[in-house]
Amino acid sequence: MAEFPVEGLALSCRPLGENDRLLTLLSDSHGLIRLAVPGARRPKSSLAAAVPLAHLRLQVGGNRGLRRVRQLRLLRSYGGLGQQLETLAAAQALAELCLALVPDEVPAPGMLADLLLQLGRLEAFVREPQAGVEALAVAVQGSVHLLALGGYALPLGRCARSGEPLQPPIGDRNWRSSFVPADGLMIGSHSQARLVLNASELALLQRLVRPAPPRRRDGVLMGPPVVWLRLLELVACWCDEHLGRRPRAFRLLANSLNGLLESGAMDGDAPP
Repeated sequence: MAEFPVEGLALSCRPLGENDRLLTLLSDSHGLIRLAVPGARRPKSSLAAAVPLAHLRLQVGGNRGLRRVRQLRLLRSYGGLGQQLETLAAAQALAELCLALVPDEVPAPGMLADLLLQLGRLEAFVREPQAGVEALAVAVQGSVHLLALGGYALPLGRCARSGEPLQPPIGDRNWRSSFVPADGLMIGSHSQARLVLNASELALLQRLVRPAPPRRRDGVLMGPPVVWLRLLELVACWCDEHLGRRPRAFRLLANSLNGLLESGAMDGDAPP
């Protein structure tokens, strides 16, 4: 096979042999593609930029077996997300979700663009005091987007049991919807429910299919951290049921946010 160019985001890297790396790249044109990066573990290698969360443009070749990277250009590194545990955990969770959703060597239009959008949002908050809850929100909304692109969209429009539209009556404190991972959301409280959402919580979840994060007019993120943690658990349960596993970084993110709430570093009682 002749050499060809490919652009994508490095989702994972691991050692290969003595000096090489095995790179798993997310691209529009090839979905997930696994490549050998010769000499990338040598300090002065021209291919040393093949590391996780690096946006790369590559020249790839090889006739059989594992294809090899011939040339590499670093377009952007998201390594700075490691300055905050929460932003790094959110980025890792979204990368793990792509690894579970995207098939090998099959085009995956839209996945790369959406993942890069979410990583850019994480970068904008990495040094901000509210980085924790913003990272949590990005992880939840990004997961909702990626699941839809990967063919496992959360069914947020209609009751899974009756087929009635899911139209949460904001302000009705008694209204409830039940989340059953095998089916979706149902109006009312049900014994099989993994989570029960009130009207405001469901309305917030439904807004996550939109491109922009849900914010008030003053720019503050809608919803308190405790609600975002509940939505993270809902997405995790959906992944367990339909993908067979949840991203491991979900737990790291949830534990970190719970720790911040318990320490009083974040206000968990703000109104949604």
